[in-house]
Amino acid sequence: MPQHRATAPLSGGPVLSEEVREALAARRPVVALESTIISHGLPRPRNLETGLELEDLVRAEGAVPATVAVLDGVARAGLDKAALERIATGEGVRKLGHRDLAPALATGATGATTVSATAFLAARAGLRVFATGGLGGVHREWTLSQDESADLSLLARTRITVVCAGVKSILDVPATLQRLETLGVGVLGYRTDRFPGFYLTDSGEPVDWTVREPEEVAAVMAAQHGLGGPEAALIVANPVAEAEQLDPALHDRVLAEALAECRERGVTGQAVTPFLLGFLVRATGGASLEANLAAVRGNVRLGAKIAGAWAARA
Repeated sequence: MPQHRATAPLSGGPVLSEEVREALAARRPVVALESTIISHGLPRPRNLETGLELEDLVRAEGAVPATVAVLDGVARAGLDKAALERIATGEGVRKLGHRDLAPALATGATGATTVSATAFLAARAGLRVFATGGLGGVHREWTLSQDESADLSLLARTRITVVCAGVKSILDVPATLQRLETLGVGVLGYRTDRFPGFYLTDSGEPVDWTVREPEEVAAVMAAQHGLGGPEAALIVANPVAEAEQLDPALHDRVLAEALAECRERGVTGQAVTPFLLGFLVRATGGASLEANLAAVRGNVRLGAKIAGAWAARA
């Protein structure tokens, strides 16, 4: 049994760490970080090391990190080292999308938050910038499976700026971009006119709008706020550096092999993404994982700079 339950309704937002609370009160920059990369995305002990490293990168850029998770039924934004260690090494840590938050809080569960849950809780906490690796999206062969990440619909109704390296390349990238357009979610390419492909600098798809400085992103955020209307997110697509991307030829070959094996084994539904990502890590000798981490580091640094530019407008 959990030691305690949440003592306040979520209408008050997640519980903030003292560091995050003081930063928001002083209108200093804060960056939300997801926790599934710590709990489910990396092997131990590298997962905890990476969680601490990403927080340090945010601080190095003059911002405050707010890693988001649920501990014993309490949603939190800003974790101390003990809480990070629990998410990284604890038994029974669940993976929570935004639809899982209510049962997690009601039952006193402990879980790491995905993109959708992190964006939701961060926005409830009053945060405007969230840095992550890659978004979920429309899955390949969508017409057969109707499989689409909950990230997309949640971002269509959540006012937050998400810095990412595009969507995971195992997905249907053109269909995902079309879906984002339909949902009214804005997409900016950061210093690029091409939509990045997570492990790859270029997915092969264009973006309509390019910005080159954090201050330009903050200006778009301010214009979005001034316009009012639907509370949609803003995506800042920040490509992994070309020197740190996965070799494109290796990526294409291994992904084709992964998709073929997925079909042969009859892997479907929620099992598809972890199967494909795991296959890529093994078949590339860990190179895909290194490209993933390089992308996340770049996004976290940029997220902190954007948060600083946004705070400067306050």
